[in-house]
Amino acid sequence: MTAPLLQLESITRSFGKLRAVNNLSFEMGKGEIFGFIGPNGAGKTTTMRILATLDLPDRGDAFVEGMSVLAEPRKVHNRVGFMSDRFQAYPNLDVIQYLDFFARAYGLRGKKRIATVRSVATFCGLDTFADRPATGLSKGMGQRLHLAKTLLHDPALLILDEPAAGLDPHARIEFRELLRELAAAGKGVLISSHILSELSETCDGVIVIEKGKKVVSGKIGEIAEGIKKHRHVQVRLLGDAEEAERWFLTQPLVTDVHFDGVFVTFDFQGNDEQMAELLARAIAAEIKILEFRQRQAGLEEIFLSTTKGNLQ
Repeated sequence: MTAPLLQLESITRSFGKLRAVNNLSFEMGKGEIFGFIGPNGAGKTTTMRILATLDLPDRGDAFVEGMSVLAEPRKVHNRVGFMSDRFQAYPNLDVIQYLDFFARAYGLRGKKRIATVRSVATFCGLDTFADRPATGLSKGMGQRLHLAKTLLHDPALLILDEPAAGLDPHARIEFRELLRELAAAGKGVLISSHILSELSETCDGVIVIEKGKKVVSGKIGEIAEGIKKHRHVQVRLLGDAEEAERWFLTQPLVTDVHFDGVFVTFDFQGNDEQMAELLARAIAAEIKILEFRQRQAGLEEIFLSTTKGNLQ
């Protein structure tokens, strides 16, 4: 069995009387994008700093590719790319000079350094901004440069703290595509964000924490099934929606039927076979169905269902 890319084992970190991270454990594999969510003060940034070897846990340990952040911090540091929630551009450096500065800091030399800087700039779409001052970039291009700097040493695990904060919709879409390309190349991505709709379109799984403790973790679909025992169904019709609404009200296992102006929606408490039978009966009843779909609980619903909104 393949070992996980990232594995946390009972991480605990306190600041005085405040326990920022409390016995936190989870894992993720290569090529996976996991959302790391929780209320403000839940312990997300502290956990990310520990994984990036920028802080030490009071108890527990974490492993990247089997290497301990406590016993082998230098080796872990070389395999992790940490993108903090604040991008700080240095004055008097253009985009390529900025990347070259960090490439030198990572120990890249000669032709390899030059090729890496150019390759990363191209991947992040910074070619046409190569000679532009790093301090003169838009928010979206600044985040691209921030990501490019994070990729210079070819890390296996990317830890991104609020990378899409402040980006316009177009820039968020572009950033999301970059993350998908990185995951497709085998890199693991742990991403913290309060833009849950954005994460739901990007992530394979999610870890939810509150007051430093893990509330739930796993694949989004599996968590959604666990918190919502019934199915929420949406039906778009061609024809009389009121008549269809009345018909669905008479069907077994169907509850909470209403028409929202576009869809007839209802909750269904049966299994897949019973759902198929319901659709067959609707067609036999000459209800003209354009669309019949089950809506899965999204990250917002998972977040609201598993957390209490407690701050610390």
